Amino acid sequence: MGKVYLVGAGPGAPDLLTVRAARILERADVVFHDALVHREVLALASRARIVPVGKRCSQISTDQRFINRSLVEAASRYQTVVRLKGGDPMMFGRAQEELDALAAQGVDCEVVPGITAALAAAAELKISLTRRGLSRSVVLATPRIGTDQHAGEWAAAVAAADTAVLYMGAGEARPLADALKQAGLPGSCPIALVQSASLPGTRNLYTTLDELPRRAPEMSSAGPTVVVLGEVLRRALSAHRSGEEPVAEPLATRASGA
Repeated sequence: MGKVYLVGAGPGAPDLLTVRAARILERADVVFHDALVHREVLALASRARIVPVGKRCSQISTDQRFINRSLVEAASRYQTVVRLKGGDPMMFGRAQEELDALAAQGVDCEVVPGITAALAAAAELKISLTRRGLSRSVVLATPRIGTDQHAGEWAAAVAAADTAVLYMGAGEARPLADALKQAGLPGSCPIALVQSASLPGTRNLYTTLDELPRRAPEMSSAGPTVVVLGEVLRRALSAHRSGEEPVAEPLATRASGA
């Protein structure tokens, strides 16, 4: 029986991959990868069989039960099996379902962390998610739920935090804004949308909770977008509004993978 590695591929840029992740990919026999993993990251697994098992919103996605079975079966045939996930494996990546399936079959596994999108977004904005005297708590949440799953108290948790980052929510701006206002967030709450953080052509847009449903469509659907909320954004929002109304435009072009 081989070993399975749940590896975080990071937010997008291939040079944000950890050294440990790169070394494991170099000796991998088979790699099951998410849809948004950069091709340069996959190229590191030069001797491996590459299997796409991506999940994308509103597109055909690989069934999770199939992925679980495939990992177990691969471990019986290969020495080094990699499950390559975007961002960090333990953040909105169904890692626990895969870990449980592997443990149930006695398969040895290891988790290799990666940089999650919230941290990449903060880096793109050059705004700390925490700030002395202003933000001492950060919530990472998603409004998206699976079929027949309870919605939970995500909106209340976001409203109670000093800063929050929402994954997989920009495409549902109207219900997201309504839920957050119902939970107590004011319409004036500063917001930043960050698309394709860490990649060339990344885009950002500053707005408010009231304006989010109107402004969110300005971001294309070309890449994953996170929503950052909180008073840590107030100064940046004011700076953008001191001139013309901000428009989502690509940041300065940078070298590939930078």
